[in-house]
Amino acid sequence: MSQFTPTQRTQVKRLPDRGKYDSETVYGILDEGFFCHVGFVVDGQPFVIPTGYARVDDTLYLHGSAASRMLRTLAGGVQVCVTATLVDGLVLARSAFHHSMNYRSVVILGRATAVEERDEKLKALEAFTEHIVAGRWNGLRPVTDGELKATIVLALPLAEVSAKIRTGPPKDEAEDYELPIWAGVIPLRLTSAAPVADPKLIAGVEMPEHVRKYSR
Repeated sequence: MSQFTPTQRTQVKRLPDRGKYDSETVYGILDEGFFCHVGFVVDGQPFVIPTGYARVDDTLYLHGSAASRMLRTLAGGVQVCVTATLVDGLVLARSAFHHSMNYRSVVILGRATAVEERDEKLKALEAFTEHIVAGRWNGLRPVTDGELKATIVLALPLAEVSAKIRTGPPKDEAEDYELPIWAGVIPLRLTSAAPVADPKLIAGVEMPEHVRKYSR
């Protein structure tokens, strides 16, 4: 298990005991999630854009339309902050002040670069697809050159990284534990419902196992 070296920007300062800097924790959070928020500044105006991602070894990949202002801006080498968060539960305390959430989050800082080499670009696109629905890529038609040209893929090194985690029951004031107020945690988890077929699906096409048995 390797460790990320905390920097002035990634060191968790408030409630530092919740900070985690080992790759096992960071990669575990990133691999379980698939949705992040990308923060950057253009001409003094901050933007935070939601998007998908995929991790391959020590690199986080982002992708989207070649017309995307966010991706074109990031490809220019501006500083970027990527955050991914998993919400595990609602923490209900005996006072409104101590209500909280159980969560696992990762913050990544750095500069992204555009992926130009064809094989790496295809590898990243495969990683995106497999990260969302494992087993999907090999059953799809091949990516066309036009689709590759219309897609920007960015690589962000996982170097300046930290995780922050909260677990467990509420933390109330000592005198409040005697109050007749229910307190505890409502666990939350992401689940999938029954798949819905495309109305234009041709007759006789069976639902593949990776769809039928999908879980997160």
